[in-house]
Amino acid sequence: MTLQARIGEVTERIVERSRPARSRYLDRIEAAAAKAPRKALGCANQAHAFAACGAADKERIYGSDAPNLGIVTAYNDMLSAHQPYERFPGLIREAARAAGATAQVAGGVPAMCDGVTQGEAGMELSLFSRDVIALATAVALSHQTFDAAVYLGICDKIVPGLVIGALSFGHLPSVFIPAGPMTSGLPNDEKTRIRQLFAEGKVGREALLEAETRSYHGPGTCTFYGTANTNQMLMEIMGLHLPGASFVNPGTTLRDALTKEAVRRALAITASGNEFMPVGRILDERAFVNGMVGLHATGGSTNHTIHLVAMAAAAGITLRWDDFSDLAEVTPLLCRVYPSGKADVNQFHAAGGMGFVIRELLDAGLLHEDVNTVWGTGLRGYVADPGVAEDGTLTWREVPAESADPKIISKASAPFQPTGGLRVLEGDLGRAVIKTSAVAEERHVIEAPARVFHDQSELQAAFKKGELNGDVVAVVRFQGPKANGMPELHKLMPPLGVLQDRGHRVALVTDGRLSGASGKVPAAIHVTPEAAEGGDIARIRDGDIVRVDAVAGRLEVKVPPAEWAARRPAEADLAHYHSGVGRELFTAFRASVGSAENGASVF
Repeated sequence: MTLQARIGEVTERIVERSRPARSRYLDRIEAAAAKAPRKALGCANQAHAFAACGAADKERIYGSDAPNLGIVTAYNDMLSAHQPYERFPGLIREAARAAGATAQVAGGVPAMCDGVTQGEAGMELSLFSRDVIALATAVALSHQTFDAAVYLGICDKIVPGLVIGALSFGHLPSVFIPAGPMTSGLPNDEKTRIRQLFAEGKVGREALLEAETRSYHGPGTCTFYGTANTNQMLMEIMGLHLPGASFVNPGTTLRDALTKEAVRRALAITASGNEFMPVGRILDERAFVNGMVGLHATGGSTNHTIHLVAMAAAAGITLRWDDFSDLAEVTPLLCRVYPSGKADVNQFHAAGGMGFVIRELLDAGLLHEDVNTVWGTGLRGYVADPGVAEDGTLTWREVPAESADPKIISKASAPFQPTGGLRVLEGDLGRAVIKTSAVAEERHVIEAPARVFHDQSELQAAFKKGELNGDVVAVVRFQGPKANGMPELHKLMPPLGVLQDRGHRVALVTDGRLSGASGKVPAAIHVTPEAAEGGDIARIRDGDIVRVDAVAGRLEVKVPPAEWAARRPAEADLAHYHSGVGRELFTAFRASVGSAENGASVF
């Protein structure tokens, strides 16, 4: 299939702008691979590295050329998505030994839950945790005793952080191993309905807690299509998962079979074999374009307009928001998964899942097929559906020609929308992104008076007092990375959703984040420059007419130019954001972090 022209054009311009940095990166990882660091370790160094191993593992590590596999794990048993990883190191060691190799846990990385910290002070550490995870990954692998690595992580900042860390050791083959989504609980739209009723005071906390508990009820990833599940889509479409691995439930025979096969693939692609494929060679410009196309085709998380930029930079590749926007214009929306539909990720997987989506995009010329993957094939090898035979062996089936539920996954010839629904907005207030896949078409343009807040709690208080009772563009500023770590602002969604349901024209403008669960209210997010840097979002006053136009890609304020130019940006006392719950430890992060458009990274 011929590659669609826009896909080729965007790829080529990324290659050209990235050429110097990418060339330096490839030289660096080739030099690292040539040093064969594990074999160069001194005797005392080696002895420390395998002192706690059993006799058979010791013999393999120092007495043969068998590869040693490093495990970097984000396990904790507070995160439902990561709790299943408790037993994965044992499975991995077992599979490695069966293949004549060894495996060791190289180290752990932190893994926080945005669901627990929503609206709380801990959320202000969430985005920074991505870079902490990258640093912790580097510490884990710095012992240089491994020939390849596998990564156990799923949720919002964890996978991007692991990818950044893995790319700093880009000479090592790397396979990402998911744990899968929890089984379906309370439907997501019913959960949202009860949240809005609670926001209106029509149900109490007991009803709200019951709904939330029925939604988040067991081990595995949350089942809506937010950042965690978008991560899994990306790892598959970018070639770091096994085909079909992303959305298989935890604790199943198939999940275990895929985990063991991932170990075998990691060992097969080490430098000691004939299929050497380091992660720095897999994640090239084509892989990142494939990731952006997958993001648009599935209606994925807006957080990845930040994370993909930071991940690419770790591989010497420069992505810009315009790349996302231009790719969205030619990528059809193929999926309706909550919040852009009623289905959850289990229903998405049953309807055809990633294999179906990848085949449709490949056949439409919207993905690069000739890419490197951990599976040892181009991307066409990912058009496969895994299963388990009666004898327990892993099998691969052909992906069905038709979607099992066309209301969840469509064919590229009959998409839900002709474009991916993500736009870059520009205008008087700077640049922002907006996701419209879950927003009704008649709300893609909102023009209304501004109401300005410096914290999401201020908006909630105004709503409860009845002060928000008409058309409004809620401006929530001083929420960017330098101000307070750029928290997600999901506690804004129930009150704004109520206002919208009452018939008002409502939008949100913020230099903070919302992610993949932003839902039905149009939201211009990641506004840059942020208010804490004197960005123009800090000039808005109550009553200014603000226009959020996702059709024309504009973010404007209707204030006479002379008056606008004469205004001084508002200032805010941010001290209350900078201490408590560990926030005082991140002063250096707030001081050095880059803008959202540049990945909001400290590196």
